Amino acid sequence: MSDKIRILVVKPMKPCEVREISGLDDMQAIVGGHIEAAYPFRDAIALVCNEEGKNLDLPYNRPLTNDQGIPYDMICGTFFLAGFGEKDFVSLTDDQIQKYKDLYDNMVVLTAVEEQPRQKKPKAKNKSEGER
Repeated sequence: MSDKIRILVVKPMKPCEVREISGLDDMQAIVGGHIEAAYPFRDAIALVCNEEGKNLDLPYNRPLTNDQGIPYDMICGTFFLAGFGEKDFVSLTDDQIQKYKDLYDNMVVLTAVEEQPRQKKPKAKNKSEGER
C-alpha cells in the first residue's frame, strides 16, 4: 500500500477523527502496536486495533454491537476503520465516514475502577520469653 488512504480514528473517550495514512508503520503508530483486523460490519469496512489490546489492559474504547444494538464485545485501545479492497485497506467513502462517525461519536464507554477493600495488616506477634 503506497498511496494514502482516508480512515476514521476512534480514541477512547474522544470524538472520531478523519486522518490520512500510508503504510503499516502509520497503522501501528495509531493503535500502539501490532495490528489486528476484524470485520464486524455488513459494510466492506475493517476495524483495525492493537492485537494485544485486552492483554495489555488498554483502556476500554467502544463496544461492538449486534443488529439490535446489544454489545457483544469491547474494543480496547485506539482503533481505526478503513475500507477493504481485494488485497489491501482502502479509503473510506464520505458516506462511510459520516455513518461511523455518527455511530461512534454518540457511543462512549465510561468506566470506573472498583475500589478493593483494604486488607488489615496482621498484627506482629510478641514473642514470649520461652520462644527465643
